[in-house]
Amino acid sequence: MANTQIWPGSSSFFPGDTPFGFYDNDIDFQIDADRVAVFCARRLGYPLTDVELQDINFYTAFEEAVTTYGNEVYAYKASENYLSLEGSTTGSNLNNTLLQPNLGTILRISDQYGVEAGVGGNVTWRTGSLALTQSVQKYNMNAWAATQGIDAGDLEIKRVFYESIPPIIRYFDPYAGTGTDVQGLMQAFGFGSYSPGINFLMMPINYDLQKIQAIEFNDQIRKSNYSFELINNQLRIFPIPFNNSTLHFEYILKSDRNRSTVSGSTGTGVITDISTVPYTNPVYSYINSIGRQWIFEYTLALTKEMLGYVRGKYSTIPIPGENVTLNHSDLIASANSDKVALLERLRTYLEETSRSKLLEKRALETENVQKELNNVPYTIYVG
Repeated sequence: MANTQIWPGSSSFFPGDTPFGFYDNDIDFQIDADRVAVFCARRLGYPLTDVELQDINFYTAFEEAVTTYGNEVYAYKASENYLSLEGSTTGSNLNNTLLQPNLGTILRISDQYGVEAGVGGNVTWRTGSLALTQSVQKYNMNAWAATQGIDAGDLEIKRVFYESIPPIIRYFDPYAGTGTDVQGLMQAFGFGSYSPGINFLMMPINYDLQKIQAIEFNDQIRKSNYSFELINNQLRIFPIPFNNSTLHFEYILKSDRNRSTVSGSTGTGVITDISTVPYTNPVYSYINSIGRQWIFEYTLALTKEMLGYVRGKYSTIPIPGENVTLNHSDLIASANSDKVALLERLRTYLEETSRSKLLEKRALETENVQKELNNVPYTIYVG
């Protein structure tokens, strides 16, 4: 123990004295490195007691504290903005960058619902056609898929175009309009000699909707309406075809829907998880006094831990007539407690400055200001 190098009371930092050299060329880091060494040594009891550490030990703890601070801050920022970051490029360093929220990931997630609703999405709707045979009502779509080189279990029919003539085309059918006496109504207003197109001016829109619905109900109930039944890719059509024709339909491949990767997202250059968000170690000179104070305290906790391990190598030191017991266990316990408390304090501070918390504070502030303004007497204006 007598040959152990101890803190001499001062130091002179030089680039290359830290293990990684992340901040060695930062002037502010160089200045603070020696100041932090003195601060930690005095907090550990120097000069009243020897501190069995060298300057490079203090510099190592200082570098680790700065890196830990940056990791905590940027890990929180990455988590806070990940929905807006996922899928973007990794080409730009996000340090000291104001991020713009966007709906890119939300829309990508919602694409799957657009596919099922038939209004867009990330799965291609394909078109196909089937030859209908006179007097044949049932058709095996799996057999059709086989002719196209599609596995039967991969086919899903989304839309079948087997419909009657749209009712709007028959809107002016005299049989569809029987009983409405539209001509009598037009004659009463002096429009009897005009074309039926004037109906749109005389009748409310709900009349048009009801008339179209009446045509559809008439076809469905009184006639053999055009329809189909599709169960397990077995197609049954109504009415039975009375001649040879072609049936068109739209379908998707289940393998397209089940594809778990986004096109163009594989490989490097795209943010695909939290580890690829382009944050780097912070620039020490940009850290404000609040952050630096946290770093100083965390450095002290790390040096306290290192000193505890050093002293733990020797449980006691023999001196004339007595043995001196070292306080390594107290140092390690205190260091661990300090580190946990400092990390919790920093994370709480980051959470308090989150977007959701700030909006809550702003809303509460607005509410309280409004309550205060309500207590201001209203003036009476006399004109």
